[in-house]
Amino acid sequence: MGDNSQKINDNILERTFDLKANQTTVRQEIVAGTTIFVAMSYILFVNPTVLGATGMDQGAIFVATALAAIIGCLATAFLANYPIAIAPSLGSNAFFAYTVVLGMKVPWQTALAGVFVASILFLLVTIFKVREKIINNIPADLKSAIAAGIGLFVAFVGLQNGGLVQTDKSTLLTITNFHNPTVWLTVFGLVLTLILVAKKVPANMLIGMAVTSIVGIVTGLIKMPHAIVAPIPSLKPTFGQALFHIQDVFNPQMITVVIIFFLVAFFDTTGTVVGLLEQAGLMKRSEKVSPRVGKALLSDATAMIGSSIFGSSPTSAYVESSTGIAVGGRTGLTSLTVAVFFAASLFFSPLLAVVTSQVTAPIMIIVGSYMVKSLGNIDWSKFESAFPAFVTIAGMPLFYDISYGFAFGVMSYVIIMIAEGKAKKVHPIMYLAFVVFLFLLIAMNQAH
Repeated sequence: MGDNSQKINDNILERTFDLKANQTTVRQEIVAGTTIFVAMSYILFVNPTVLGATGMDQGAIFVATALAAIIGCLATAFLANYPIAIAPSLGSNAFFAYTVVLGMKVPWQTALAGVFVASILFLLVTIFKVREKIINNIPADLKSAIAAGIGLFVAFVGLQNGGLVQTDKSTLLTITNFHNPTVWLTVFGLVLTLILVAKKVPANMLIGMAVTSIVGIVTGLIKMPHAIVAPIPSLKPTFGQALFHIQDVFNPQMITVVIIFFLVAFFDTTGTVVGLLEQAGLMKRSEKVSPRVGKALLSDATAMIGSSIFGSSPTSAYVESSTGIAVGGRTGLTSLTVAVFFAASLFFSPLLAVVTSQVTAPIMIIVGSYMVKSLGNIDWSKFESAFPAFVTIAGMPLFYDISYGFAFGVMSYVIIMIAEGKAKKVHPIMYLAFVVFLFLLIAMNQAH
């Protein structure tokens, strides 16, 4: 009876996610989803800390973060059938808290209303396929550069979170002095995971994170969780505040904020989705219209609406999805697995505290190396391909922002093509992207 039930379940999953056509299995997808969740679960604790600086209730933010992620991941699972996880993003929450609320003195309730309005604009633009057209008309070399740039960004974040690099007065950054014992936990995790990957051990990254967490607990570098199960905090302090304060958005200051929320979310997710699909082999260089991209973008717009209503900052497709793609995630079953874990995390939140930045850092460094392989697809012999690719790749980690790297890549491409007398070969959507990116850079500069 048990075997029959298992076969029925497998058949349902096969029909829903088309596993065979994507050359994957139920086990492979679950391992990928688990890997992604472990790599991005930090947002459950970082988001309440960042947004909590505004005076918002941290328990409510914790729940809002998980619910927004669940909506986003379910949407990508069933609408787009892509292995891409969505949750409130670190860049947007920092802008929300430190620039809008603390810097501009905007009440957090009004800021949430701004996120809601931006998400509606986001949804409309997605429904009318403006974003899809932008993605489908990005030159193939630039798509490969985006993937490589995100790879360097992911690796740099891993090096930073793991403590392997530190600030330096003369050179800005330098290698750590290794006096901090937690750095050695990162080194242990990196060496262990490299060995597991080299030996092609199944679920190598997940095993690497699990063993590193255990070693951290045994050595006292990671605190034992105070409990296994904890009550779910109340969502009441933040739920619906965006709708209650919608009338406060319509003034010059908040209109600017809404536009910035919209543009940052627009281009951050667009760049991330392109890079992830390129890495997964789900966006072919020869395809003019990428499969299901519009639905993937619709998933993010839907999650952003939910996030604002629950009481969190804007969502985005997560670069950590690359960890799951690297271990074989190819369909929405991966995203569904992530959603299930976020739902479970509402009950077992204390256990997530053992997944520290030192535990996830080795995975991000290794995944970064995987993504940089797309450099080989770029035609470096042509200047109109080489420089935009270079500035995209270098810009993402150095500016510490995917959207800025993407922006300068697009803008330099348009400028060079015009200078070389090839203006007619540039798709109109690239000219529109140039203008919008220029506005984004000006608006962000004024906001800071």
